[in-house]
Amino acid sequence: MAQPKRKQSKQRSRKRRGAVQFQLPQLAKDSQDGTLFRPHRVNPANGMYRGRQVMDVEL
Repeated sequence: MAQPKRKQSKQRSRKRRGAVQFQLPQLAKDSQDGTLFRPHRVNPANGMYRGRQVMDVEL
């Protein structure tokens, strides 16, 4: 198996790891009441999914 010729520095490793940062999830806007929710999931505010009521939500 191939071996590295030199030891990889801490700085180089940290630069690589630092490039992968946390990103906020993309949000979709509900056409009925304008609330934001995760796409391809049930809207927790009103229980709608793709224009259909799939969950009862008490307000």
